[in-house]
Amino acid sequence: MKDSLLGPGAIAWLGVHYKTILTTDATDGAMSITESVSPPGSGPPRHIHHDADETFVMLTGDSEFWLDGERFARGPGQTAFVPRGREHTFRVVSDVPARHLVILTPGGFERFFAEMAAGQLCIPQDMPEIAKIASKYNLTFTGPPLSSDDEEAIQ
Repeated sequence: MKDSLLGPGAIAWLGVHYKTILTTDATDGAMSITESVSPPGSGPPRHIHHDADETFVMLTGDSEFWLDGERFARGPGQTAFVPRGREHTFRVVSDVPARHLVILTPGGFERFFAEMAAGQLCIPQDMPEIAKIASKYNLTFTGPPLSSDDEEAIQ
């Protein structure tokens, strides 16, 4: 799919735009970097990457992160590190889209976004199929996305 926000080669899934800017092939599997633009209020369900560390580098917008029950906010110029095996999610809390880099070590998970975009699968309607595909990438969904109704305060 063509994405006018990130240029040729970008994909879109559930309103989020992704473009892999450093491929697993280019790093012999060591890592990948995907640029992502997420609309206000968006964020994935809680999940665990069993075999990859994930680093978010915030470029624009503000996001609230949830990592093993702890909440914290990150904005432009800040990073969030999620070690492999840890339950996490995030939600865009600014009025503008959040643009960030997602660095995965080792690489490979960026292919998950491509499969989701190709199938245009929806959450929550298609969760059984999404979970099946996610298992190929050592990803397990563990709970719902964060919402503005959650009572926990940002730390």
